[in-house]
Amino acid sequence: MKTADLLIIDDLFLRKLPAAAGEELADVLMTRYEKLSKIVTSNRPGDDWPKLLGDVVIVTPLLDRLMHHSHLLKFDGKSWRLKETAAQVAMRARSK
Repeated sequence: MKTADLLIIDDLFLRKLPAAAGEELADVLMTRYEKLSKIVTSNRPGDDWPKLLGDVVIVTPLLDRLMHHSHLLKFDGKSWRLKETAAQVAMRARSK
């Protein structure tokens, strides 16, 4: 089986996950632990993950392995996309 060198999970928890998703996500990420690269983005803090995945037992080792050897980037503030859209709308309103 061929495995991708880089796995990207973008916007994790943007939608509610099915009941078994926590176990499957843990299997995928733990299989890649210290072997293959991954990028995970989420707008939810790690403190919310147990509730969202439905199992604290899975989340603790999952976050442990995800954070080990990782670069955690935290962005605060308003969405860049919303800011850009608001600027475009304002510019159109001025040109009318």
